[in-house]
Amino acid sequence: MTKQELFENIKRKESFLCVGLDTDINKIPEHILNNSDDPIFDFNVQIVKATADLCVAYKPNLAFYESIGLAGWDALERTVDFIRAEYPDQFIIADAKRGDIGNTSAMYARSFFGNMDFDAVTVAPYMGEDSVTPFLTYENKWVILLALTSNKGAFDFQLMKDADSTDRLFEKVLKQSQSWGNAENMMYVVGATKAEMLREIRSIVPDHFLLVPGVGAQGGSLAEVAEHGLNNQCGLLVNSSRQIIYASSESDFKEAAHDEARKLQVEMSEILKNRGLI
Repeated sequence: MTKQELFENIKRKESFLCVGLDTDINKIPEHILNNSDDPIFDFNVQIVKATADLCVAYKPNLAFYESIGLAGWDALERTVDFIRAEYPDQFIIADAKRGDIGNTSAMYARSFFGNMDFDAVTVAPYMGEDSVTPFLTYENKWVILLALTSNKGAFDFQLMKDADSTDRLFEKVLKQSQSWGNAENMMYVVGATKAEMLREIRSIVPDHFLLVPGVGAQGGSLAEVAEHGLNNQCGLLVNSSRQIIYASSESDFKEAAHDEARKLQVEMSEILKNRGLI
């Protein structure tokens, strides 16, 4: 999917919502667990059906699938195939946080872009250019590079200053990586709990899309993220996972997920209108 196609979807749906499919086998409603041969896939299908008209992207977190072995990987592949077949306008992100030496990254890229039809993969930049560029060789596919994350441990390294340039580490990542890719094939992860720093980030990467997790259960503010992070093509994919997919553990979980997604979509629509983007 191209950047322009993503923006057109955002305008059409009046939404920049990404639904995180962090599907925990221990949190799936009992009636699905007791009546399904593939409860993770069946749960995902119901969540997607309930939210597809309200979002523009889905982001399976691979740890939740890998943790249960082959069955989880199979459920992941089936989920991607289902979304691609039934909702081809959706942008599908593999939240894998990969990144290794060049030939290893090339195999990861083949896995997500060759064997499975993801649009994007999250990548950790710690090993530098040759760990990232193999993912950028696929046309209309995206790298989403970790920049400034929303977890407590982000303060351990990401805000450290370079003695020579005074850039903090996340700023160095933003600047250096622009020589590897561009706004048509690279996005950045910026946590919603760091919304006050989005203005600084936008001064470095004004045209790139940002994937922003942490809205909802993690306490991030959608209004603050939009105030500092929107650009003239929206430039934001705001992810919400637990708030939506675990809105209820009962038989009404689909309706509850829809309602939570709807709340965010309504707020996003108002934001886009107020900024003159729709």
